[in-house]
Amino acid sequence: MSTPEENAKRSHALVEQLKRSDIYRDYEKAFRDTTGLPFNLRALEAFDLPHHGDPKENPFCALLARSNHSCAACLQLQKKVEEQAQMEPKTLKCFAGLCDSAVPVRVGDNLVAFLQTGQILLHQPSKREFTKVTRELLKFGVDTDLKKLEEAYFQTRVLEKKQYEAVVRLLAIFAQHLASLSNQLMVSAEQVESPLVTRAKNYISEHQDEEVSLRQVAAAVNSSAFYFCKMFKQATGLTFTDYLARTRIEKVKNLLLNPHKRISEVAYETGFQSLSQFNRVFRRVTGQSPTVWRSKLPRTE
Repeated sequence: MSTPEENAKRSHALVEQLKRSDIYRDYEKAFRDTTGLPFNLRALEAFDLPHHGDPKENPFCALLARSNHSCAACLQLQKKVEEQAQMEPKTLKCFAGLCDSAVPVRVGDNLVAFLQTGQILLHQPSKREFTKVTRELLKFGVDTDLKKLEEAYFQTRVLEKKQYEAVVRLLAIFAQHLASLSNQLMVSAEQVESPLVTRAKNYISEHQDEEVSLRQVAAAVNSSAFYFCKMFKQATGLTFTDYLARTRIEKVKNLLLNPHKRISEVAYETGFQSLSQFNRVFRRVTGQSPTVWRSKLPRTE
């Protein structure tokens, strides 16, 4: 079982890969251009402000980020929202009444990252509210130009609750796309690996639709099962069983694009020995059943 430190390290590496992908860059630009809001994909255990330096960062939040005390308050909010967004999107308000939201990116049972946006108000700000904010800032010992801070506060984007809920829903939909891409990256991660692991991957690819075992693959690459298991996990970050499952599920997804193929037919074609095993593995890898996953595919006339 992976430690929290290993999970965080893996998350940081995966986030860097995802951010380099075309789909992420296209969505990032489209989201900012359409909503005018900040946008970030954040790794687990990231200890920085998610929107600081973002082209759409709230001017009020940008000013507060210069103060250690208010910065600490923002970091505490980030920690809290991420703690509560492990399974589903979560929105919380900071001491100044601004909303911040985190949407989990999950690959099966594993949380791998968060999509985040926010720094908005759900109602028009008032002088009375800013007075309360000022009192809090003075408690923090914030040394800043209150006139500039007030101007920035009243420049904050204001959205109706339904509008903002729709924005968060857009992030949740994109999180599903990133989960699928994350799974592909886990299967075909580009890294320096031993010839043994490369041969093993090729063997698995050629025999994935058969009943293939760890001992069988180890023998095919002239290795003991113990040594192979250790080297394979070290190189891929996945156990043999998990890697084989993810490889098969990627093939399953391609076959399910054909509306004329039955789910049971696809299961046996890709090497699963029973429908119950197939359904269990598909749900573990994708986080949903094959029927639900197929129902979300774009319909073609």
